Amino acid sequence: MEENFTSRLPGFYKKPIEERLKIVSELVDLSEEERKLLSNFGNLDPKIADAMIENVIGSMAYPFAIATNFKINGRDVLVPMVIEESSVVAAASNAAKMLREGKGIIAVADKQYMIGQIHIINVTAPQYKALKVLEHKDEILDHANQQDPVLVKLGGGAKDLEVRVVETRKGPAIVVHLIVDVLDAMGANAVNTMAEAVAPLLAKITGGDVVMRIISNNAVYRLARAWARTRPENVGGKEVAERIAWASLLAEADPYRAVTHNKGIMNGIIAVALATAQDHRAIEAGAHAYAARSGSYKPLSYWEVDEDGYLVGSLEVPLQVGIIGGAVKVHPIAQIALKIMGVKKARELAEIMAAVGLAQNLAALRALVTEGIQKGHMRLHAKNLAVMAGATGDLIDKVAEIMIRDGRIRFDYAKELVEKLAKGEKI
Repeated sequence: MEENFTSRLPGFYKKPIEERLKIVSELVDLSEEERKLLSNFGNLDPKIADAMIENVIGSMAYPFAIATNFKINGRDVLVPMVIEESSVVAAASNAAKMLREGKGIIAVADKQYMIGQIHIINVTAPQYKALKVLEHKDEILDHANQQDPVLVKLGGGAKDLEVRVVETRKGPAIVVHLIVDVLDAMGANAVNTMAEAVAPLLAKITGGDVVMRIISNNAVYRLARAWARTRPENVGGKEVAERIAWASLLAEADPYRAVTHNKGIMNGIIAVALATAQDHRAIEAGAHAYAARSGSYKPLSYWEVDEDGYLVGSLEVPLQVGIIGGAVKVHPIAQIALKIMGVKKARELAEIMAAVGLAQNLAALRALVTEGIQKGHMRLHAKNLAVMAGATGDLIDKVAEIMIRDGRIRFDYAKELVEKLAKGEKI
């Protein structure tokens, strides 16, 4: 790294990708090989990448995989997943096989309603002014809908209005919620545009100062639900089914466990979100907010044993996803992912994601109450280490098997095995 290193790079954003990469390479002393790796955009056109975000210098690829065995609402579905964590795709596929009876996993998504918030401060008589806002409800909704006539023509647009008075450390504020049906979009652009448009009208009605107008990612009106029922023998028998139900009860009782319980659900949901270029930060934030809506952090799914001894699971999660606009429309791989799933509507995507989350959760709980989570993880980790150590082809599995057999799943041992096997030594 140069002695005169500085992160102050005026005009950096105006330069072409190649020049930006050259500047960074010289500043931090990247090798030619490192520069080549960053320059490989793979299946993403550099021009598209440069238009998606600012200051682009390269691209980073994640594996694009297919989870198999899914039957959702009676339809077989191949599910694209993009994730770096070993065993997630295999676990989802395995659990999906356990949940294929009848119509498989049933999933239903709500209407695609999002909330646009307008925050108003310095309001006198806030309770009275809140009701004055409701008095002008039709006028406000009409003004909001003038901002997006195409959305309204398709059946979407601003549908309702909510008003709350909240107490802050500096006194009361009025919060107005625009409830907007965004149809097949994630909705941030449409909702933000409407919120900004009605802000001056709300300021006039309340006599206050509008300090913020922005979408809320607490998407409580955009829920997706999934549920499934399976015979106990499909998960390993009656005892395993009962232990899975116990694991669910423990997540209900213990927030520390609930967080990890939900993390397993999000493994599946976010992997599909990444494959389809969704705003996965919004999805994650909304899901965890929903888990804490009671004031205590709770699981997003529940597993029980019913009167027939069947294991039954249910999940409810807000999913703010879209199939038009934003990165999903720009990124060619996202479009391929939607095609693979046969998705034509945002609600269909949300239903698939909820179903994947439920299956992923079952896989994790089953592993936890039987062999433990590490066995499957370490099997795949061993393969990763073998590749890192230079193994190729059939040698990858051979090195991994020896490491597992010997209980020495470490990089140094993988390297030692690769060197010995390459020389033809017997181990």
